[in-house]
Amino acid sequence: MADQEEEDLRMALRMSMQQWPPEPKRSMPRESGGVPMGSPDDSPEAKSRRLQRELRAAAAEKRLMMAGKVVSPARRNVAFSKEEKGGAAGGGGGDGRKVVSCGMELSDADANQLFSMVFGNGVSEGILARWCNQGIRFSPDPETFMGLVQHEGGPCGVLAAIQAFVLKYLIFFPDDLGKVEPNMPQNVGSRRSYGSESVTSNKFSSLTEDGKARALVRSMVEILFSCGSNKRAVIATLSILGNDAEGSDSLKDDIITKALEGVSIESASDLQKILRVNTYSSMANAYPRLEAMIPVFRSRLGALLFLISALLSRGLDTIQADRDDPNLPLVTAPFGHASQEIVNLLLCGQAVPNVFDGRMDLEGGMSLKGISTCVEVGFLTLLESLNFCKVGQFLKCPKWPIWVVGSESHYTVLFALHTSVQDENELEGRESQIRKAFDAQDQSGGGGFISVEGFHQVLGETSIELPPEKLDHLCGAGFIVWSEFWQVLLDLDKRFGGLKDPTGSMGKKVFDLYHFNGIAKSVLNGNQAASGSEMPIQRPRLTKLTVSVPPRWTPEEFMADVVLPSGSGGGNDQNAKETATEVAKPEPPQHAPLVDCIRTRWPRAVCNWVGDPPSIV
Repeated sequence: MADQEEEDLRMALRMSMQQWPPEPKRSMPRESGGVPMGSPDDSPEAKSRRLQRELRAAAAEKRLMMAGKVVSPARRNVAFSKEEKGGAAGGGGGDGRKVVSCGMELSDADANQLFSMVFGNGVSEGILARWCNQGIRFSPDPETFMGLVQHEGGPCGVLAAIQAFVLKYLIFFPDDLGKVEPNMPQNVGSRRSYGSESVTSNKFSSLTEDGKARALVRSMVEILFSCGSNKRAVIATLSILGNDAEGSDSLKDDIITKALEGVSIESASDLQKILRVNTYSSMANAYPRLEAMIPVFRSRLGALLFLISALLSRGLDTIQADRDDPNLPLVTAPFGHASQEIVNLLLCGQAVPNVFDGRMDLEGGMSLKGISTCVEVGFLTLLESLNFCKVGQFLKCPKWPIWVVGSESHYTVLFALHTSVQDENELEGRESQIRKAFDAQDQSGGGGFISVEGFHQVLGETSIELPPEKLDHLCGAGFIVWSEFWQVLLDLDKRFGGLKDPTGSMGKKVFDLYHFNGIAKSVLNGNQAASGSEMPIQRPRLTKLTVSVPPRWTPEEFMADVVLPSGSGGGNDQNAKETATEVAKPEPPQHAPLVDCIRTRWPRAVCNWVGDPPSIV
């Protein structure tokens, strides 16, 4: 009976799709001219039956689309390639999940595990609302149009991680964004370094909507395959869109918005009904699918769909194995912020909860998991400046000078236009070279002194030419102490292998950083203030910071950027002090919580900016 009803529905649907009402079935062919004017074909009863069939067809079409089934038999396999039929969660596809036109339905067990893992038990309506109302959209503001905009707190960890990868492509691989076929980072050779004095001038002025979209797609593909150990990516989409979501004309924001009217996710069963997933084993196949589904990710469920895609790409069981405490939800109460595990998953492909390098072994055979490998983009946090944690070198020194910045309640992005900002200071590199050679000769167990014979070997290895009187003084005691040797190096000119900088800068580095806060706030920037406008506007924030970083051993007078004249007598003479002030009149250093984050990467950094201070909340 059920099969007969299904066949009737499909027949009605096919009839409704024809241009004219079909002829009724006949047991015998009609003879020419043998149908009188008053035949049943033109009777009111026949017309009524045709109308009923059309109404039934329309109802059937709506029911089939809402259930995510195939619209017509001719389109049954359109949405699948062979690799897309694989499982997405912990197991394979033979566990009760249904294959449908727009993807695979999660099993009851996977849906329950996924919802519980993300939100836990007893999640509030406010948290669900935050995560169900955040799309992945670029800012319409002309000064921040390269950034993703956030409307409420909660999913900022997801948006900031995607933003970091988007900036990587916009800044360091702009030529690739004009290509239709993706050129993913593992196929790109050496580092590229681009620079610009203004973010909005040369670097991003030529950006197009297509270029931004391609950067977004490449970023999402890279993140998902990183979560899948570069073997697979799972893309989560919506069942209510049906097969028509593949077409370019149907992927319009207003159509998707209407389809999502009245849709809510309050339980695992809601998630199971609305969610469909496809699995891809190659970036070449995943890229066009993600590119076609970008309007879906722009919808109000976009951030949640991408998080689910990342979790399923990693595998739910593997996610739980990554974590130190798998019983806690990934979205933290009471405000629904993304946990560090979510941010780490998107940055390095593993949902580990800590930011230090490697693994920390504890007593009793227990251990804490940290970052196990170098990353493309990094992470800094205000919590390190407060001594609550220690960010390791993998996150602190990523391949590209882009960092997600964490505060107590928000995630933002810090970036540079030059890879050189991460290069070691020339004089600090020289210091490291000399200290390494000195420590290699240290037989005191770390006491900081070496023999005269070893000292001469250090001088030869590091090409240091000491004046005879300095050499005799250091060797007079029969052993050489590092602190005394270090003071001699500071007074020895660079031409002779020392560290004295004749320019007076003592190796100080000056460079620009840029900070992007995607959450829309009321701001009054410097340009507006200069024009006399007092009306703030709602928009994301992009702030340029000039950063001055002295070497870690620089004397205090260089910290203030004051060049003391020679023969000043150590600064005791008042006239000398006044002269020094006239020689260098630096901008007074400015402070904000972001500066504390920057100093965890560049100790003793001094920062300046124009306009409102950068905000990390």
